[in-house]
Amino acid sequence: MQWKAIFCATLLSFPLPVLAQQNANKITTDGRQIALLDENIKPEQVLIKPGTKVVSPDSLIVSKQRQTALEATVPPDIQPDDASLKSYKPVPLVGQLAYYGNMNSYMVNYCASYINNFGRRLVAVSNKGETFSTIESILAKHNIPKELEYLAVIESALNGNARSPVGAVGYWQFMSGTARLFGLTVNRHRDDRRNLYKSTEAAAKYLSYLYDKFDDWLLVVAAYNCGGGRLQSAVDRAGGKKDFWAVKAYLPKETQNHVLAFVATATIMERLSQYLEPGLPDNFDWASLNYNGESNSSKNTGSFERPLVKKFGIDEVKKMALVRIDQPINLQVLASVLKEDPHVIGRWNYDYYEYSTHYKAGQTYNLRIPKDKLDTYIAQKAYIQVASDKMNN
Repeated sequence: MQWKAIFCATLLSFPLPVLAQQNANKITTDGRQIALLDENIKPEQVLIKPGTKVVSPDSLIVSKQRQTALEATVPPDIQPDDASLKSYKPVPLVGQLAYYGNMNSYMVNYCASYINNFGRRLVAVSNKGETFSTIESILAKHNIPKELEYLAVIESALNGNARSPVGAVGYWQFMSGTARLFGLTVNRHRDDRRNLYKSTEAAAKYLSYLYDKFDDWLLVVAAYNCGGGRLQSAVDRAGGKKDFWAVKAYLPKETQNHVLAFVATATIMERLSQYLEPGLPDNFDWASLNYNGESNSSKNTGSFERPLVKKFGIDEVKKMALVRIDQPINLQVLASVLKEDPHVIGRWNYDYYEYSTHYKAGQTYNLRIPKDKLDTYIAQKAYIQVASDKMNN
């Protein structure tokens, strides 16, 4: 696209030189316009002739000399294809025998230790229902398994202001360079890494990019922690095997623990959340977690045996979205706002009345609603709660 003319505004009454006609190239990795201007010209000093595209003040401005170096750092395929065309394997939770094999007992012991040591932290995080709902809706849009939301839990405990000693910031702990590559603005005036919606969109794109490279969610989590280049080196040292257990010995200890913590967190939050507050019973049967899902075949995606799948079947479960609530609501109000059959809402939430009857302040419940009504629920959540309170009083 050619800019017809670019003029400079004055700053503090000093005239600035008129800029010559220049090209405005677009780097597709962040979807923003990148103006090739002299570095000493600030965005707010640039006037664009009416009728041409305006570069927003927070657009990245680089010089011609720096453009080549910048483009060299951009992976050519970081923009995901149409998410609806992508198919992902399920995230292997503890107990998936087809994935873990003889390492399953190791993962069971790790998970047992994790819930004993970090259960109370997970209780606190589980109360952030609105944050989870936002993340889940964005991941669903990209067809990424919802279990990946727990990567944000172990990265930041869902704290948008979290900052690591090495400078990673926000819910998804992006470094500034990676954040910019995936479309986030990071400068002294604005840091999108702290924005839940924008940072989760960027994380979804990054996770999709890493999955395309490594084809395994545990390797994706490893790469997210130590970097794609370092993980690829570990894969090469393991003889090209794209398997976490094969490359584990070649990964930094921190990355090994990061992957194990992710698996344990996802397993506990998805399959053991009812035991977080009361604690696991002494006679808990860990073998009850075992199931035989063939995670290496995309045709079986999500079809492993879980309580909801057993009760409703995989096709119906695929239509559900889980949102955490920390106060009882009226399911009739919910069905009315979502314009859904109240009998379906009631059948999906067959165990809801046990939650509402024995509710104690702070307790949470995984409410099941139609996936295509998730945005409506998020937008109307406050109204649903207020209307429910009026109905219940």
